[in-house]
Amino acid sequence: MPLITVELFEGRSVDQKRQIVEGLTKTMCDITGGNPSAVQVMIRDVPKSNWGFGGELCSDLFPDK
Repeated sequence: MPLITVELFEGRSVDQKRQIVEGLTKTMCDITGGNPSAVQVMIRDVPKSNWGFGGELCSDLFPDK
């Protein structure tokens, strides 16, 4: 059974996460011919201050407006 892991900056709504899970599950099944009930999707919300890119914290690179 496949497990799809998605790591995003925190801040997505529950509805957006619902759409991500639905879309990834459908795409996985379309490509592999699998059963949707076997697909697992894990969304990890990561604070920008816990993510680095190019030697800098993403909270510094991409400050909230």
